[in-house]
Amino acid sequence: MNKKWKRTRKVAVPNGYRPREVEKFMNPVMREYFRQKLLHWKGELLRESTETIQHLQEESLHEADIADRASTETDRSLELRTRDRERKLISKIDAALSRIEEGSYGYCEETMEPINLRRLEARPIATLTIEAQERHERMERTHREASSQDDFSEKNQ
Repeated sequence: MNKKWKRTRKVAVPNGYRPREVEKFMNPVMREYFRQKLLHWKGELLRESTETIQHLQEESLHEADIADRASTETDRSLELRTRDRERKLISKIDAALSRIEEGSYGYCEETMEPINLRRLEARPIATLTIEAQERHERMERTHREASSQDDFSEKNQ
C-alpha cells in the first residue's frame, strides 16, 4: 500500500478503461479512474439535491384539500429522508476521495488487504473486503440479538 501517494501530474484514463485483476493494484491510472468515478457520483448527488431544494421551494403547502396536503407532506418527508441519506453518502464519497489522496484507497480498513475490484466497481466507497464486511455484519447481528434478549429478560423480571 502506498501510504503517501500524491498526484504530481495529471494521469489520463483511457476511454473505456476498466480496472482489471492483472494490473498492479491501485496503480496511478486505476486510482484516477476511481477518483473520477467518485467525483462523477458526487456531482450527480449534488445536482439532485439542488433540484430537490428548488422543487420544495416552489411547491406550495396551501392545498385546499386536507388529503392533498397530507399527500404533499408525505412526499416532502420522503424526499427529505432520501436527501439526508444522500448527504451521508456524499460524506462517504469525500472520505474515499481522501483515502485516494493519502494512498489507502482500495485497501481494507481491518485487514489492509486489497478490496476486490468488482466490489469497488459496485461500491466505490467500500472500506472493507467482503469477508471483513460479513464478519462485521455477523458481529453486529450477534450484538443486536444479545441486546434484544437482554431487553426481553429485563421486561419479564
